[in-house]
Amino acid sequence: MSNPHGWIGVDLDGTLAKYDTWKGITHIGAPIPRMVRRVKRWLAAGVNVRIFTARIAPGEGGDRTLDIAAFRVVLEEWCLKHLGQALPVTCTKDFDMKELWDDRAVQVEFNTGKRVGARRR
Repeated sequence: MSNPHGWIGVDLDGTLAKYDTWKGITHIGAPIPRMVRRVKRWLAAGVNVRIFTARIAPGEGGDRTLDIAAFRVVLEEWCLKHLGQALPVTCTKDFDMKELWDDRAVQVEFNTGKRVGARRR
């Protein structure tokens, strides 16, 4: 059964933390102040917020298990420093996700396929 309160997913790279080029799985850019303030407000209001990132997605090449474990440690430290608490991290949606804040997402009107916003594709 779905959680009535749900959770909000916040993308890491380019949304919560600055991103310019890939510098390895354990490098996280500087916090983006506007988004950090927003997340802190949500947390203060008791909202369930999760970091949503492809960095923990299963992949090919190298030892992904060790890479992901190292990333989780660095992410926890980053969250403690900039958000005041560690946040859960995921790379998957579920039925309890209410919103996704992401620099790559394109919003589509429910059940219509129409893009929300000015540009058309």
